[in-house]
Amino acid sequence: MRSRWSEEEALGFVARYGAEWGEPLALRTYSSRLLGADPELVLHGGGNTSVKTEETNLFGDRVSVIYVKASGADMATIEPPGHPGLDLDYLRRLRVVRELDDADMVDRLRTHLLRADSPTPSIEALVHAFLPGIYVDHTHADAILALTNREDGLTITKEALGPDVIVLPYVTPGFKLALAAARALDDHPEAWGMVWSHHGIVTWGETAQESYDMMIRLVARAEQYLGATQTKSAAALPVKKLSVSAESKVREALDDRLARVAPVVRGLLAERTGDCDHPYRRVVLQTLTGPEIRAALGTPGARDTFVNPVLTTDHLIRTKALPLLVEGVDLDDPESLRPRLEAAVQTYCDEYQDYVNRHQADLPKGMQPFGLQPRVVLIPGLGALCAGVDLRDAMIACDITKQTLAVKASVAACGAHYRGLPEAELFRMEYRTLQHAKLQRSDAAPLRGHVALVTGAAGAIGTGICEGLLKAGCLVAGTDLPGAALDDLVKAMGRGFPGRIIGVPLDVTDPASVASAFDEVVRTWGGIDLVVPNAGVAMVAPLTDLTLEGYRKLEQVNVEGTLIVLAEAARLFKRQATGGDIVLVSTKNVFAPGANFGAYSSTKAAAHQLARIASLELACDDVRVNMVSPDAVFSHGTCRSGLWAEVGPDRMKARGLDEAGLEAYYQSRNLLKVRVTAEHVANGVLFFATRQTPTTGATIPIDGGLPDSTPR
Repeated sequence: MRSRWSEEEALGFVARYGAEWGEPLALRTYSSRLLGADPELVLHGGGNTSVKTEETNLFGDRVSVIYVKASGADMATIEPPGHPGLDLDYLRRLRVVRELDDADMVDRLRTHLLRADSPTPSIEALVHAFLPGIYVDHTHADAILALTNREDGLTITKEALGPDVIVLPYVTPGFKLALAAARALDDHPEAWGMVWSHHGIVTWGETAQESYDMMIRLVARAEQYLGATQTKSAAALPVKKLSVSAESKVREALDDRLARVAPVVRGLLAERTGDCDHPYRRVVLQTLTGPEIRAALGTPGARDTFVNPVLTTDHLIRTKALPLLVEGVDLDDPESLRPRLEAAVQTYCDEYQDYVNRHQADLPKGMQPFGLQPRVVLIPGLGALCAGVDLRDAMIACDITKQTLAVKASVAACGAHYRGLPEAELFRMEYRTLQHAKLQRSDAAPLRGHVALVTGAAGAIGTGICEGLLKAGCLVAGTDLPGAALDDLVKAMGRGFPGRIIGVPLDVTDPASVASAFDEVVRTWGGIDLVVPNAGVAMVAPLTDLTLEGYRKLEQVNVEGTLIVLAEAARLFKRQATGGDIVLVSTKNVFAPGANFGAYSSTKAAAHQLARIASLELACDDVRVNMVSPDAVFSHGTCRSGLWAEVGPDRMKARGLDEAGLEAYYQSRNLLKVRVTAEHVANGVLFFATRQTPTTGATIPIDGGLPDSTPR
């Protein structure tokens, strides 16, 4: 642990924020980001910081103010409004109050904010008000937790950090902790830091740099102590080095295992809802399969080392108190894989239900328990699979798990026994209203937590579908032939939806390519819920001029490609066992074929019929297969239709029109006289993907109303 303070960067923050927010809050923002950027100090909304200052109120009076990090705000990216301001003198008067429950505490905080529209301050706002120092920093430093979360934690922590650091036994965060911290400092006014067992560390100073540097100094001291006490026989996370070729083979085998295991686990972690249209609340998976993780899970006594409570109660709402460790799984035997995983998850669910039942009296009124399924699954020989209701939550769970495994391995490497908090306190904190408030999201979308694979994604319709799915909250794997078009799609969409779209090269005519693409998506997010077969090619020729070679080219892509994708999707959906949706992009030519367009019309009709058959065969697995049937989509934004690049010149020549005239012709021929767009097609896909009606085997015409195009 080393200081990353830069005077130049600090001055940059003052220049950027000082005029509007004042220098103290500008520097508070800078040092908060320094702390938040280090995962060994805080993770995703953990920790909190504050600064005390004076301001002039409406009446011209100088008043004491404290700016405290908002609850759940991420220090790594925090902006000045992420530290709401409060009346410091009022908060300090609360020291004389004997009891203050959460509701009253939040009420006191919110009614003494400087701005009514500010976010709710941290649960530890009163600690910051009661402690000295203009700047106060609090983190959940890994090294500190490795000292406190053990049988001899208090003694070891005092020995490691010295007499000038106060070490408190665990106290419930909030008002009780604020009082305990203030009283401890009254007894030891010379202290320059404080450790809260099973929670973290707090430092303070007259300047932002002073408080930050003290944090770094004390955490570094803890790291040095741990390093000196680790036993040679219990070195943390030992990894055997392999040759490049051997490591490549291990990685290949690991990828194969993950592709087999992840969809099964993802399906088992999905929570049943009782809704026939949306029977499961799906999860997204993020995985840890590096050599250090696999080595740790493969060591003797891994269950004793890792299956125990969280490092700090702040992690409970993300990972639950305990992970699930599944031992004795033959990862290379598909037949035994599901039964073993299913039994392990069911046992975990039963035990979690018992845990909830034991503490039912402490469940806040009106609060529903979490689903019974684990959030973290540890599998020796594979790694850790971490679940969240969407990608963001899964990434948070994954980051916490990575740090947790490292800290627990560090404790074991010191020859110590890890000790977490008692079960009753874990439950109270897991179901604390203030903690659950951090999970409230205003951006919930209809396809949150869903994963889609779109073929032919780089074309006009494919691009529109990808964009529509992303706007609906979906994670999207855009697939197409490798090249600039696919790369450009991902780059363009990634700007608006960072991290939520990947590009996967795929040739629909090659079964191995399709299987490989599906596996890559599974390894990335755990599985797939929606498949949109959209890839297609066209050609213009009368039947008398249509060569078998040309026809077979279309048949390979439009028919065989559809069959291969449908079959792969069906196999994956069966492994997940949570249903799924397939929406085929058909065409109005299935119902109203065009002259000189026989190869396209007939092969797309065959693809359409395959989808109808799939709707019959897959319904028993709750897989709904539907079709959208568009007419004449020429472009989406700057992306031009490849089909119309092929067909357009002939159509323009036959009708004596230029490109604009051809588009106008197709618009004028439908009943509504509308231009059909890729966005319209995306809306049709979304209708089926969001399961607005209990429908399968159906077709939505998206053509503005063509009398000769059925069904309608």
